[in-house]
Amino acid sequence: MNKYEKIIYWSDEDDCFVIDVPELPGCMAHGDTEFDALNNINDVIELWLEVAKNENLEIPTPKGRRLFFT
Repeated sequence: MNKYEKIIYWSDEDDCFVIDVPELPGCMAHGDTEFDALNNINDVIELWLEVAKNENLEIPTPKGRRLFFT
């Protein structure tokens, strides 16, 4: 299981739950329910990490702390 912070929110525009992983640029997923979105984001994170590894890109270490929003 990955330890990247996930932010989940409801999108009226897309009519679904969206999850963003701020530490992994562009890493997002969606689902009809929060549960579906959470399942989907885990697959997307694994794919993001696999592509980054294959492209020799830097893979951020999970910060293990909450992000600060103002």
